[in-house]
Amino acid sequence: MAIFYLQINSIGRGAGRRATAAAAYRAGERIRDERSGELHNYTRRRDVVHAEIFLPGQFDGAAAAWARNRERLWNTAEHAEKRHNARVAREYQVALPPELSPSQRVSLARTFSREVAERYKVAVDLAVHDPRPEGDTRNFHAHLLTTTREVTPAGLGAKAGLDMSGRERRRHELPDHRQEYLSLRERWATLTNEALREANVEARVDHRSLAAQGVDREPLPRIPLMHLKMEQRGVRSELAERLRAGYRERVERRLEHSAEAAAKGSAAAGSADAARMQQREKPVAQTNDLEEIRRQAREAWLRLRPKEAERAAQLRDRSHTEQSAGRQSEERESTPTAEEELGL
Repeated sequence: MAIFYLQINSIGRGAGRRATAAAAYRAGERIRDERSGELHNYTRRRDVVHAEIFLPGQFDGAAAAWARNRERLWNTAEHAEKRHNARVAREYQVALPPELSPSQRVSLARTFSREVAERYKVAVDLAVHDPRPEGDTRNFHAHLLTTTREVTPAGLGAKAGLDMSGRERRRHELPDHRQEYLSLRERWATLTNEALREANVEARVDHRSLAAQGVDREPLPRIPLMHLKMEQRGVRSELAERLRAGYRERVERRLEHSAEAAAKGSAAAGSADAARMQQREKPVAQTNDLEEIRRQAREAWLRLRPKEAERAAQLRDRSHTEQSAGRQSEERESTPTAEEELGL
């Protein structure tokens, strides 16, 4: 399966490394270091399937022919640096998709090498490697060994690319080193996906971190190549063991946090469900209470209705009695008595 891998390292004297030795090893060639007189011979390598030097487009003709000679190029890089701890070269190591054919993998590596040479105006020494018999059969990869200085017709000039100082980058209005790293990672992912698409391969790579991709997984520990080779030779590497132990601890903490988050989520969901149930039950209770009040009011009204009718009848009878008594009184007052009629 295609994976994204872009590792950028420096070749520095401070670590006891030489550009001539690095170039000879990666290209599987024989190079003598002029400063030390040491001969670096790796012609026995059989896993180097392609080696080529790329220069900026302005040197496509005969100009800077010296830089196309591997031994001369890297001895020039060594002579250009005077400090005892100077950085004499930079390396870009990339993983090539096993889904691609050999020619497609070489074409992909050549495209990236050409772009790096043009972007930074440096020389790029490309070496494409097949997996070794004793290693992972999917480990197709390429090494891009670049100069830290710009290429000129007469030699190497000022520091360039990632080796340019922060002050120089700001003076030229260039992005900072971190942004430059991110741009290179994104560009390599784009080129890889384009090659996979042209080969009708569904696999794709992503240069972003797992967190940025939304993947809830702890990234694997990055163990330096030197320590991996130590372990392959049967030599114990405390650094590799410490990195793996730290990885296991991070995985355990992530699992614990996930379990705690799931428990809290379940509790919160239960509380929310209970609250929703209460909200649903509350209107029902209120409705039931209202219906009960109405029922009680209706029954009370029905109980009062006969009493009101009886009271109304009594009031009517009383009124009728009073009216009759009034009329009789009036009749008595208007009719003369016998004594009155006799004049007595």
